[in-house]
Amino acid sequence: MGGPELENLIALFARLPGLGPRSARRIVLKLLRERETGLLSLADALRAAAVSVRSCSICGNLDSSDPCAICTEPLREARICVVENVAGLWALERAHVYRGKYHVLHGTLSALLGRGPEDLAIAPLLKRLEQGGIEEIILALPATVDGAATAHYLSERLRRFAVPLSRLAQGVPIGGALDVLDEGTLATALKARGAA
Repeated sequence: MGGPELENLIALFARLPGLGPRSARRIVLKLLRERETGLLSLADALRAAAVSVRSCSICGNLDSSDPCAICTEPLREARICVVENVAGLWALERAHVYRGKYHVLHGTLSALLGRGPEDLAIAPLLKRLEQGGIEEIILALPATVDGAATAHYLSERLRRFAVPLSRLAQGVPIGGALDVLDEGTLATALKARGAA
């Protein structure tokens, strides 16, 4: 169609989450139409990120500094929100309601995938708690079987620390109609209901 360079670029974009071959072709065409501000700027940004972005040695966030900007921010509360991945951390930051620190597990326990506790960043979390000064641990893990198993496992492991442990609420989303929700979501919402 357009030479091996174009085909390779389209194939690389098509491998990104949420993109297929057609979307990848549209992106490549847009970038090539705006070569200076699109393609070359993207290439420079990708190269810079590949060289300077790394995992924070404290929490596991991605940043160009280590420790990351969140871990070094002095006004953060002495709470740790445990998340499955960096995407979860970024989602909570975008909500602008949580002002504590984070810990990224880099996955959840999964018998199906053969992922056990030793495959997750649990040891660094325990080390942070052993250092003291933490007022609360919030488990912000996915509402899946693997997320629930991971939360249960962590609850057992963290029990020895005198730190309050909580989980994100689950149930009916804002704007959600009851007739389109699954039975599990409705059951969880009813069990975790609060005062009106």
